[in-house]
Amino acid sequence: MIAAMANLSPGDPMPDTSLVGPDGPVQLRDKLGKPLVVYFYPKDETYGCTREACRFRDQYEDFVGAGAEVIGVSRDDATSHAKFREHHHLPFTLLSDPGGKAAASWGVRTTLGIPGRVTFVFDKAGVVRHRFDSALRFGKHVDEALATVKALR
Repeated sequence: MIAAMANLSPGDPMPDTSLVGPDGPVQLRDKLGKPLVVYFYPKDETYGCTREACRFRDQYEDFVGAGAEVIGVSRDDATSHAKFREHHHLPFTLLSDPGGKAAASWGVRTTLGIPGRVTFVFDKAGVVRHRFDSALRFGKHVDEALATVKALR
C-alpha cells in the first residue's frame, strides 16, 4: 500500500511503500533502523541517470561508513535494473516502481513525460531529513545526501 502524499518533505514520516525488487515486493519500511537514501531517477542507461548512479557507486563506501543504505528507484523492470547494475558495477539496490505510483505519491513530479529525479534521506526512524529535487544536478543529489547522512551520526 502507498499512502497518498502531496509532497513528501523534511519532517514527514516514510509512507507505507511497496516497490518491486528482483525477487518480488519490497517494503521500504523493512529497511528502517539505519539511515536510508532513496533516490528516484527517470531511466536506466540514460546519460544523467548513469552519471548519478555511478556517482552514488563511487561514494557508496562513504554512505556505508556513515551507516546508511542507498536505494535507487525507477519505473524500469527488474531485468533492466539487473543489466544496469552489472554494466556499471552498482553495489546498491535498484527497485522498480511500475507506472510511477510510488513516485507520484511521494511528490516526485513528471515533467514533459519524463519522470522526476528526487533524492530523499530518512533517519533510522523513517523521518525525512532531506529532500533534493533537480533534474540536472546529478552529482548534487549524492553530495547533499551524503552530507545529510553524516550529520545524522
